[in-house]
Amino acid sequence: MVKRRKTRPVKLGKVKIGRNSPISIQSMTKTNTADWEGTVRQIHRLEEAGCEIIRVAVPDWQSAKSLSRIKKGINIPLVADIHFLPELALEAISQGIDGLRINPGTISNRAALVKIFKAAQSKKIPVRIGINAGSLPGRRSKSLRKDMAEAALKAMRLCQDLKFYDLIFSLKAFDIEETVGAYQLLAKKCNYPFHLGITEAGPVSAGSIRSAIGIGCLLRQGIGDTIRVSLTADPVEEVKVAREILSALNLRRFGPTIVSCPTCGRCQVDLIKIVSRLEESLKGIYPPNRMKPAIKVAVMGCMVNGPEEARQADIGLAAGRKEGWFFKKGKKIKKIPEKKWVEVLIEEIKKFK
Repeated sequence: MVKRRKTRPVKLGKVKIGRNSPISIQSMTKTNTADWEGTVRQIHRLEEAGCEIIRVAVPDWQSAKSLSRIKKGINIPLVADIHFLPELALEAISQGIDGLRINPGTISNRAALVKIFKAAQSKKIPVRIGINAGSLPGRRSKSLRKDMAEAALKAMRLCQDLKFYDLIFSLKAFDIEETVGAYQLLAKKCNYPFHLGITEAGPVSAGSIRSAIGIGCLLRQGIGDTIRVSLTADPVEEVKVAREILSALNLRRFGPTIVSCPTCGRCQVDLIKIVSRLEESLKGIYPPNRMKPAIKVAVMGCMVNGPEEARQADIGLAAGRKEGWFFKKGKKIKKIPEKKWVEVLIEEIKKFK
Protein backbone atom coordinates (compact mmCIF):
# COMPACT_ATOMS: atom_id res chain seq x y z
CA MET A 1 0.00 0.00 0.00
CA VAL A 2 1.54 3.30 -1.12
CA LYS A 3 1.41 6.05 1.48
CA ARG A 4 1.11 9.25 -0.51
CA ARG A 5 2.84 12.48 0.42
CA LYS A 6 0.46 15.00 2.01
CA THR A 7 0.01 17.96 -0.31
CA ARG A 8 -2.06 21.11 -0.60
CA PRO A 9 -5.18 20.64 -2.72
CA VAL A 10 -5.42 22.53 -6.01
CA LYS A 11 -8.46 22.63 -8.25
CA LEU A 12 -7.85 22.66 -11.99
CA GLY A 13 -11.27 23.16 -13.54
CA LYS A 14 -13.32 20.26 -12.23
CA VAL A 15 -10.26 18.13 -11.44
CA LYS A 16 -8.83 18.14 -7.93
CA ILE A 17 -5.09 17.68 -7.59
CA GLY A 18 -3.29 16.83 -4.36
CA ARG A 19 -4.31 15.71 -0.87
CA ASN A 20 -6.37 12.51 -1.29
CA SER A 21 -7.54 13.10 -4.86
CA PRO A 22 -6.85 10.37 -7.44
CA ILE A 23 -3.61 10.81 -9.37
CA SER A 24 -4.78 12.42 -12.60
CA ILE A 25 -3.59 11.74 -16.14
CA GLN A 26 -2.50 14.52 -18.44
CA SER A 27 -1.38 14.81 -22.04
CA MET A 28 -0.43 17.58 -24.46
CA THR A 29 -1.79 18.21 -27.93
CA LYS A 30 0.54 17.88 -30.91
CA THR A 31 -1.50 20.07 -33.23
CA ASN A 32 -1.06 23.70 -34.20
CA THR A 33 -3.11 25.39 -31.44
CA ALA A 34 -4.12 28.16 -33.86
CA ASP A 35 -6.02 25.41 -35.72
CA TRP A 36 -8.57 25.27 -32.95
CA GLU A 37 -10.88 22.83 -34.76
CA GLY A 38 -8.08 20.32 -35.34
CA THR A 39 -6.96 20.78 -31.76
CA VAL A 40 -10.45 20.12 -30.43
CA ARG A 41 -10.69 16.96 -32.53
CA GLN A 42 -7.45 15.65 -31.07
CA ILE A 43 -8.59 16.50 -27.54
CA HIS A 44 -11.82 14.58 -28.12
CA ARG A 45 -9.73 11.51 -29.01
CA LEU A 46 -7.73 12.00 -25.84
CA GLU A 47 -10.89 12.37 -23.75
CA GLU A 48 -12.17 9.11 -25.20
CA ALA A 49 -8.85 7.44 -24.27
CA GLY A 50 -9.17 8.60 -20.65
CA CYS A 51 -7.15 11.85 -20.56
CA GLU A 52 -8.27 14.03 -17.65
CA ILE A 53 -6.29 17.27 -18.17
CA ILE A 54 -5.01 18.64 -21.47
CA ARG A 55 -2.19 21.11 -22.14
CA VAL A 56 -1.72 23.09 -25.36
CA ALA A 57 1.29 25.03 -26.61
CA VAL A 58 0.73 28.77 -26.99
CA PRO A 59 3.67 30.03 -29.09
CA ASP A 60 1.98 33.05 -30.69
CA TRP A 61 -0.97 35.43 -30.55
CA GLN A 62 -3.09 33.44 -32.99
CA SER A 63 -2.79 30.40 -30.71
CA ALA A 64 -3.61 32.48 -27.64
CA LYS A 65 -6.72 33.91 -29.30
CA SER A 66 -7.93 30.37 -30.07
CA LEU A 67 -8.01 29.23 -26.45
CA SER A 68 -11.58 30.29 -25.63
CA ARG A 69 -12.90 28.37 -28.66
CA ILE A 70 -10.92 25.30 -27.69
CA LYS A 71 -12.18 25.47 -24.12
CA LYS A 72 -15.80 25.67 -25.25
CA GLY A 73 -15.38 22.58 -27.41
CA ILE A 74 -13.91 20.19 -24.82
CA ASN A 75 -14.93 18.56 -21.55
CA ILE A 76 -11.65 18.43 -19.60
CA PRO A 77 -9.56 21.22 -18.03
CA LEU A 78 -7.44 23.25 -20.45
CA VAL A 79 -3.90 24.31 -19.53
CA ALA A 80 -1.96 26.87 -21.57
CA ASP A 81 1.79 26.26 -21.96
CA ILE A 82 3.68 29.56 -22.25
CA HIS A 83 7.33 30.32 -23.02
CA PHE A 84 9.32 33.49 -23.77
CA LEU A 85 6.40 35.96 -24.13
CA PRO A 86 4.73 36.81 -20.79
CA GLU A 87 2.03 38.75 -22.63
CA LEU A 88 0.73 35.46 -24.02
CA ALA A 89 0.21 34.19 -20.48
CA LEU A 90 -1.91 37.23 -19.67
CA GLU A 91 -3.92 36.76 -22.85
CA ALA A 92 -4.43 33.05 -22.06
CA ILE A 93 -5.79 33.97 -18.64
CA SER A 94 -8.21 36.44 -20.23
CA GLN A 95 -9.35 33.67 -22.61
CA GLY A 96 -10.68 31.67 -19.66
CA ILE A 97 -8.20 28.80 -19.39
CA ASP A 98 -8.33 26.48 -16.39
CA GLY A 99 -4.60 26.41 -15.70
CA LEU A 100 -1.29 27.85 -16.75
CA ARG A 101 2.14 26.30 -17.13
CA ILE A 102 5.19 28.54 -17.17
CA ASN A 103 8.91 27.81 -17.13
CA PRO A 104 11.17 30.20 -15.17
CA GLY A 105 13.93 29.26 -17.59
CA THR A 106 12.08 30.90 -20.49
CA ILE A 107 10.30 33.66 -18.58
CA SER A 108 12.73 34.84 -15.92
CA ASN A 109 11.95 38.56 -15.60
CA ARG A 110 10.66 39.12 -12.07
CA ALA A 111 8.29 41.93 -13.00
CA ALA A 112 6.76 39.82 -15.77
CA LEU A 113 6.34 36.85 -13.44
CA VAL A 114 4.69 39.05 -10.83
CA LYS A 115 2.14 40.23 -13.41
CA ILE A 116 1.38 36.66 -14.45
CA PHE A 117 0.98 35.37 -10.89
CA LYS A 118 -1.23 38.30 -9.88
CA ALA A 119 -3.44 37.84 -12.94
CA ALA A 120 -3.76 34.11 -12.23
CA GLN A 121 -4.50 34.82 -8.58
CA SER A 122 -7.28 37.28 -9.48
CA LYS A 123 -8.95 34.65 -11.70
CA LYS A 124 -8.26 31.77 -9.28
CA ILE A 125 -6.28 29.94 -11.95
CA PRO A 126 -3.59 27.54 -10.67
CA VAL A 127 -0.11 27.74 -12.16
CA ARG A 128 2.30 24.89 -12.77
CA ILE A 129 5.91 25.92 -12.36
CA GLY A 130 7.58 23.61 -14.86
CA ILE A 131 11.32 23.23 -14.43
CA ASN A 132 13.10 21.44 -17.29
CA ALA A 133 16.72 20.33 -17.42
CA GLY A 134 17.04 21.74 -20.94
CA SER A 135 16.04 25.27 -19.98
CA LEU A 136 17.27 25.94 -16.47
CA PRO A 137 17.45 29.59 -15.38
CA GLY A 138 20.48 31.21 -13.76
CA ARG A 139 23.88 29.82 -12.92
CA ARG A 140 24.58 26.07 -12.91
CA SER A 141 26.31 24.01 -10.26
CA LYS A 142 27.72 20.50 -10.70
CA SER A 143 24.41 18.97 -9.56
CA LEU A 144 21.54 19.04 -12.01
CA ARG A 145 19.02 17.86 -9.42
CA LYS A 146 20.02 20.63 -6.99
CA ASP A 147 19.81 23.25 -9.73
CA MET A 148 16.32 22.07 -10.69
CA ALA A 149 15.09 22.07 -7.10
CA GLU A 150 16.61 25.51 -6.45
CA ALA A 151 14.93 26.96 -9.56
CA ALA A 152 11.59 25.68 -8.26
CA LEU A 153 12.24 27.08 -4.78
CA LYS A 154 13.10 30.50 -6.20
CA ALA A 155 9.77 30.66 -8.06
CA MET A 156 8.02 29.34 -4.98
CA ARG A 157 9.42 32.11 -2.78
CA LEU A 158 8.22 34.75 -5.24
CA CYS A 159 4.69 33.32 -5.24
CA GLN A 160 4.63 33.11 -1.46
CA ASP A 161 5.68 36.76 -1.23
CA LEU A 162 2.59 37.50 -3.33
CA LYS A 163 0.48 35.17 -1.13
CA PHE A 164 -0.28 33.06 -4.19
CA TYR A 165 -0.45 29.39 -3.28
CA ASP A 166 -2.39 27.67 -6.09
CA LEU A 167 0.77 26.06 -7.39
CA ILE A 168 1.86 22.76 -8.87
CA PHE A 169 5.53 21.93 -9.49
CA SER A 170 7.32 19.70 -11.98
CA LEU A 171 11.05 19.01 -12.35
CA LYS A 172 11.71 17.04 -15.51
CA ALA A 173 14.85 15.68 -17.13
CA PHE A 174 15.62 12.83 -19.53
CA ASP A 175 17.87 11.28 -16.91
CA ILE A 176 15.80 9.20 -14.51
CA GLU A 177 18.12 9.46 -11.50
CA GLU A 178 18.40 13.24 -11.77
CA THR A 179 14.65 13.62 -12.17
CA VAL A 180 13.87 11.40 -9.18
CA GLY A 181 16.54 13.14 -7.11
CA ALA A 182 15.17 16.59 -7.92
CA TYR A 183 11.64 15.64 -6.88
CA GLN A 184 12.96 14.07 -3.68
CA LEU A 185 14.85 17.24 -2.79
CA LEU A 186 11.86 19.50 -3.42
CA ALA A 187 9.48 17.16 -1.56
CA LYS A 188 11.48 17.85 1.61
CA LYS A 189 11.02 21.60 1.20
CA CYS A 190 7.32 22.06 0.50
CA ASN A 191 3.87 20.49 0.48
CA TYR A 192 2.74 21.65 -2.97
CA PRO A 193 1.41 19.00 -5.36
CA PHE A 194 3.77 17.62 -8.01
CA HIS A 195 3.22 16.86 -11.66
CA LEU A 196 5.46 13.94 -12.69
CA GLY A 197 7.12 13.11 -15.97
CA ILE A 198 10.33 12.11 -17.71
CA THR A 199 10.86 14.70 -20.42
CA GLU A 200 11.78 13.84 -24.01
CA ALA A 201 11.39 10.17 -23.09
CA GLY A 202 11.50 9.06 -26.74
CA PRO A 203 9.44 6.77 -29.02
CA VAL A 204 6.73 4.48 -27.70
CA SER A 205 8.77 1.42 -26.78
CA ALA A 206 11.79 3.05 -25.12
CA GLY A 207 9.86 6.07 -23.87
CA SER A 208 7.20 3.96 -22.18
CA ILE A 209 9.82 1.96 -20.29
CA ARG A 210 11.80 5.05 -19.28
CA SER A 211 8.62 6.81 -18.12
CA ALA A 212 7.34 3.78 -16.23
CA ILE A 213 10.61 3.44 -14.32
CA GLY A 214 10.96 7.14 -13.48
CA ILE A 215 7.33 7.96 -12.74
CA GLY A 216 6.77 4.59 -11.06
CA CYS A 217 9.78 5.04 -8.79
CA LEU A 218 8.42 8.35 -7.50
CA LEU A 219 4.84 7.16 -7.18
CA ARG A 220 6.02 4.14 -5.20
CA GLN A 221 7.56 6.60 -2.72
CA GLY A 222 4.25 8.44 -2.42
CA ILE A 223 5.49 11.39 -4.50
CA GLY A 224 3.24 12.64 -7.30
CA ASP A 225 -0.29 13.94 -7.76
CA THR A 226 -0.70 14.09 -11.54
CA ILE A 227 1.34 12.57 -14.38
CA ARG A 228 2.13 12.84 -18.07
CA VAL A 229 4.03 10.30 -20.16
CA SER A 230 5.95 12.24 -22.84
CA LEU A 231 6.30 10.18 -26.03
CA THR A 232 7.27 10.87 -29.62
CA ALA A 233 3.99 9.38 -30.75
CA ASP A 234 0.26 9.88 -30.98
CA PRO A 235 -0.74 11.47 -27.63
CA VAL A 236 -3.33 8.74 -27.12
CA GLU A 237 -0.37 6.41 -26.52
CA GLU A 238 0.73 8.66 -23.66
CA VAL A 239 -2.62 8.20 -21.94
CA LYS A 240 -2.55 4.43 -22.40
CA VAL A 241 0.88 4.13 -20.79
CA ALA A 242 -0.04 6.48 -17.94
CA ARG A 243 -3.07 4.36 -17.12
CA GLU A 244 -0.97 1.20 -17.11
CA ILE A 245 1.57 2.79 -14.73
CA LEU A 246 -1.14 3.76 -12.23
CA SER A 247 -2.87 0.41 -12.57
CA ALA A 248 0.36 -1.57 -12.11
CA LEU A 249 1.00 0.24 -8.81
CA ASN A 250 -2.62 -0.30 -7.69
CA LEU A 251 -3.02 3.46 -7.39
CA ARG A 252 -6.02 3.45 -9.71
CA ARG A 253 -8.06 0.80 -11.46
CA PHE A 254 -9.51 1.40 -14.90
CA GLY A 255 -11.55 -1.72 -15.42
CA PRO A 256 -10.65 -5.35 -16.11
CA THR A 257 -6.94 -6.10 -15.76
CA ILE A 258 -5.71 -9.07 -17.76
CA VAL A 259 -3.18 -11.39 -16.14
CA SER A 260 -1.71 -13.74 -18.75
CA CYS A 261 1.38 -15.91 -19.04
CA PRO A 262 4.08 -15.18 -21.65
CA THR A 263 3.70 -18.76 -23.02
CA CYS A 264 6.43 -21.33 -23.50
CA GLY A 265 6.90 -24.83 -24.90
CA ARG A 266 4.38 -26.24 -22.37
CA CYS A 267 1.53 -24.12 -23.74
CA GLN A 268 -0.84 -26.20 -25.88
CA VAL A 269 -3.06 -23.37 -27.16
CA ASP A 270 -2.60 -20.12 -29.11
CA LEU A 271 -2.78 -18.00 -25.97
CA ILE A 272 -1.49 -14.86 -27.69
CA LYS A 273 -4.43 -14.93 -30.09
CA ILE A 274 -6.91 -15.64 -27.29
CA VAL A 275 -5.69 -12.80 -25.09
CA SER A 276 -5.68 -10.40 -28.05
CA ARG A 277 -9.30 -11.30 -28.81
CA LEU A 278 -10.27 -10.79 -25.18
CA GLU A 279 -8.48 -7.44 -25.03
CA GLU A 280 -10.19 -6.18 -28.19
CA SER A 281 -13.59 -7.36 -26.95
CA LEU A 282 -13.13 -5.48 -23.68
CA LYS A 283 -12.30 -2.26 -25.56
CA GLY A 284 -15.60 -2.48 -27.39
CA ILE A 285 -17.59 -3.10 -24.22
CA TYR A 286 -15.79 -0.70 -21.88
CA PRO A 287 -14.43 2.46 -23.56
CA PRO A 288 -11.60 4.01 -21.48
CA ASN A 289 -13.59 7.05 -20.34
CA ARG A 290 -16.58 5.06 -19.07
CA MET A 291 -17.12 3.49 -15.65
CA LYS A 292 -16.46 -0.23 -15.60
CA PRO A 293 -15.77 -3.02 -13.10
CA ALA A 294 -12.23 -2.99 -11.70
CA ILE A 295 -11.58 -6.71 -11.74
CA LYS A 296 -8.65 -9.05 -12.38
CA VAL A 297 -9.02 -11.57 -15.20
CA ALA A 298 -6.42 -14.35 -15.48
CA VAL A 299 -5.90 -16.23 -18.75
CA MET A 300 -3.20 -18.86 -18.22
CA GLY A 301 -1.74 -21.34 -20.69
CA CYS A 302 -0.40 -24.33 -18.76
CA MET A 303 -0.58 -26.25 -15.48
CA VAL A 304 2.56 -24.79 -13.83
CA ASN A 305 1.06 -21.50 -12.61
CA GLY A 306 -2.26 -21.59 -14.44
CA PRO A 307 -4.71 -23.02 -11.91
CA GLU A 308 -3.42 -21.02 -8.95
CA GLU A 309 -3.22 -17.72 -10.88
CA ALA A 310 -6.75 -18.33 -12.17
CA ARG A 311 -7.89 -19.06 -8.62
CA GLN A 312 -6.34 -15.83 -7.28
CA ALA A 313 -8.06 -13.67 -9.92
CA ASP A 314 -11.68 -12.53 -9.77
CA ILE A 315 -12.30 -14.47 -12.97
CA GLY A 316 -9.83 -16.97 -14.38
CA LEU A 317 -9.18 -19.51 -17.07
CA ALA A 318 -6.57 -22.26 -16.85
CA ALA A 319 -6.29 -23.36 -20.48
CA GLY A 320 -5.40 -26.84 -21.67
CA ARG A 321 -5.61 -28.66 -24.96
CA LYS A 322 -9.08 -27.91 -26.46
CA GLU A 323 -10.63 -27.13 -23.05
CA GLY A 324 -9.92 -25.28 -19.84
CA TRP A 325 -11.09 -24.81 -16.28
CA PHE A 326 -13.09 -21.69 -15.49
CA PHE A 327 -12.58 -20.09 -12.04
CA LYS A 328 -14.62 -17.42 -10.27
CA LYS A 329 -13.79 -15.75 -6.95
CA GLY A 330 -11.29 -18.48 -6.10
CA LYS A 331 -13.52 -21.42 -6.93
CA LYS A 332 -13.18 -23.91 -9.77
CA ILE A 333 -16.56 -23.72 -11.52
CA LYS A 334 -16.59 -25.74 -14.72
CA LYS A 335 -14.76 -26.92 -17.82
CA ILE A 336 -15.39 -24.97 -21.02
CA PRO A 337 -14.38 -25.79 -24.62
CA GLU A 338 -11.72 -23.68 -26.33
CA LYS A 339 -14.10 -22.16 -28.87
CA LYS A 340 -16.15 -20.61 -26.01
CA TRP A 341 -13.33 -19.25 -23.84
CA VAL A 342 -13.54 -15.58 -24.84
CA GLU A 343 -17.34 -15.66 -25.02
CA VAL A 344 -17.66 -17.07 -21.48
CA LEU A 345 -15.07 -14.69 -20.03
CA ILE A 346 -16.83 -11.66 -21.52
CA GLU A 347 -20.22 -12.84 -20.24
CA GLU A 348 -18.84 -13.36 -16.74
CA ILE A 349 -17.07 -9.98 -16.71
CA LYS A 350 -20.33 -8.28 -17.63
CA LYS A 351 -22.13 -10.06 -14.77
CA PHE A 352 -19.37 -9.59 -12.20
CA LYS A 353 -20.21 -7.69 -9.01
